[in-house]
Amino acid sequence: MALFENEEKQQRVLLVCVDTGDYDAQASLDELWELTESAGAIPIATLTQKKDKPETATYVGSGRLEEITSFCENQDIDLLIFDCELTPTQIRNIEQATNVRTIDRTMLILDIFALRAKSREGKLQVELAQLNYMLPRLTGKGVELSRLGGGIGTRGPGETKLETDKRHIRRRMETLKEQLKEVETHRQMLKKRRQKDGIITVAIVGYTNAGKSTLMNCLTDAGVLAEDKLFATLDPTSRALKLPNGVSVMLIDTVGLVRRLPHHLVEAFKSTLEEAVFADIILNVCDASSEEAFLHLEVTRDLLKSLGCENTAIIPVLNKWDKVDVNNGTIPMVSHAVRISAKNGTGIDRLLQSIEENLPVQIRNVSLLIPFAKGGLVAEIRTKATLLSEEYVAQGIKVNALIKPDMYARLKEYILTEGE
Repeated sequence: MALFENEEKQQRVLLVCVDTGDYDAQASLDELWELTESAGAIPIATLTQKKDKPETATYVGSGRLEEITSFCENQDIDLLIFDCELTPTQIRNIEQATNVRTIDRTMLILDIFALRAKSREGKLQVELAQLNYMLPRLTGKGVELSRLGGGIGTRGPGETKLETDKRHIRRRMETLKEQLKEVETHRQMLKKRRQKDGIITVAIVGYTNAGKSTLMNCLTDAGVLAEDKLFATLDPTSRALKLPNGVSVMLIDTVGLVRRLPHHLVEAFKSTLEEAVFADIILNVCDASSEEAFLHLEVTRDLLKSLGCENTAIIPVLNKWDKVDVNNGTIPMVSHAVRISAKNGTGIDRLLQSIEENLPVQIRNVSLLIPFAKGGLVAEIRTKATLLSEEYVAQGIKVNALIKPDMYARLKEYILTEGE
């Protein structure tokens, strides 16, 4: 997708980072490069400065700021993106010194969210997050907030002069929260209905660009947008999946995670992650060809634990296995992991088997012969189990069904044969 429908050329971007040693600056910059490309811009170069702590006024030192200014002039840079969260004062000072529009990592992620959101809930969450981020940054911005669609960081609800009024923004935020409550209520009703109907849910989680949507499409033909872009999926998508043993589960694709995602952004899009909280099984998908495959699995696992999923069955899924060089000595070795390629279908059978092995209850595939006098049991199987086939024979009703342990105990005397 082009950056702007009304722009003649893509923005040229310089990425800036201050390495304080608190995190892997290069890995974070690499991800920022991908994020910038996902937003539709062209990252030209990266610039890193090592400091014990960022400068209060301009984030980078004065000498490095002069280098940035010179580089922007020589390379025709349209936008500066800092790999951090800048204060309003820092943004103003940097823009005044370089004469180049400046945004930070959070603004970039919000922009991509605005670009990707399709559902009503997704759009509401994007607008709320943008307004929440904008509110403390109104001071000193003045007329700049009246711009509409002027580049990365300006997409979404739009910023008119009227909306620069803090009271107006707060009123809008309250309205959005009320609308989100309505959507949340509807979603909770759907979840309760699924639980009442005994529907088993399987959530796909993991870092963005790990191939979750491609896996969803491979398993269910869901037609979910599957692009080599970060945050290609923002809204949770649910599709039915029938396992080889005949059990049907609800497969849910969730928003991808990124490194150093600001807490308030996690909160803003918590509902997409809550699908994992209520899931019976979680597929923790990572890009096996990435040098940070282990880290991605670990960070996702820690996040799931913080959401209260420590007792949920979690299956590590090493996707893009077709891209792994088995001769380079860096093959990801993860306990109980399933190695697949969602793109070409390799390992999908083993993944489905693993899902079956982790079902919340042991489903049994049985063939039954139920006397006509006990015909009510067949009706119960129809409503409380999975009826695969039904045939009337001379001795009674011959049934093939998938049943849970409690029903198995009551029907044991009528079992003819039992499958896997």
